[in-house]
Amino acid sequence: MTTPRTEHLVLPGVLTAEQAAATVAGILAEQREDGAIPWFRGHHLDPWDHTEAAMALDAAGEHEAAERAYLWLARHQNDDGSWFAAYADGAFDDVTDRGRETNFVAYIAVGVWHHYLSTGDDTFLDRMWPAVYAAVEYVLRLQQPGGQIGWRREDDGTPTADALLTGSSSVHQALRCALAIADQREEPQPDWELALGALRHAIRRHPERFLDKDRYSMDWYYPVLGGALTGTEAKSRIEAGWERFVVPGLGVRCVVPNPWVTGGESAELALALWVVGESDRALEILQSIQHLRDAESGLYWTGFVFEDEAIWPRELTTWTAGSLLLAVAALGGHEATCAVFGGEQLPTGLSGLEADCCA
Repeated sequence: MTTPRTEHLVLPGVLTAEQAAATVAGILAEQREDGAIPWFRGHHLDPWDHTEAAMALDAAGEHEAAERAYLWLARHQNDDGSWFAAYADGAFDDVTDRGRETNFVAYIAVGVWHHYLSTGDDTFLDRMWPAVYAAVEYVLRLQQPGGQIGWRREDDGTPTADALLTGSSSVHQALRCALAIADQREEPQPDWELALGALRHAIRRHPERFLDKDRYSMDWYYPVLGGALTGTEAKSRIEAGWERFVVPGLGVRCVVPNPWVTGGESAELALALWVVGESDRALEILQSIQHLRDAESGLYWTGFVFEDEAIWPRELTTWTAGSLLLAVAALGGHEATCAVFGGEQLPTGLSGLEADCCA
């Protein structure tokens, strides 16, 4: 018997009601009392994957647990608006990577907007607005003249001008969500709108402005998942990379030519397929990675080396389970998840200025 808050997490060949509940419980079991969601207990936490897992909890109706995750971010934000790239899972949250990656920092806006759409909690939105605002301002300080986003500041604070297509595409989605939050609060941010238009133009028209990471599947589908490519452009991009990255019956390669499929990339591709209206193929991808499910915990192994028929690494990660739950939620019609990833109601920025700013 499904309940109203989880019926959208039931999908034929992917999750039964009992399996969905077990996966949600698996993430909750890894979450600490202070709200932090590490990859798994004893491993590190990074802000992006922490947020992805929190979004999955909201999709499952676990709003209090998700809110605790966002409040953890608010408490750990650096004075410049950033977060470090990795924190140890321990009593003191020791920093294990002092770099500050822009897509990690920006993603709080996606999570906060998703939580608000899931709950309608204006008090939460007010409480998190300063953290979102500071995070976006940090990220945009690393935007380059061509519109792309430098991917991190180094340990010593030195900014990196090099941009990653995957990271900038994720930032594109985050900026749209940040603008939605600003609109909801009636606090217009015209500089953000201009930055969003410039970034979208760079992603759509200037691949040379990004480091060449063409071997990675995320660089293939993230311009679609992040909303920069839409319509026929998005569908054409998906088709162009299909044979390179999709291993029928097993999932999606993380990187070619390695014989390694990963659950996170597979679930994200399923989300991207849903975005372009390919729900049947999205379902097939999600069904194909059920060999990664650990029946005991309800979580999912990170990846599978199919030439050796071996699970690798031996890690059951909260973010892999989180990405799968979000893909299932989108296919199941969960309104907040559909709104955040479908993007029909998200601001688009100053699109008319793209060519002028970034030609």
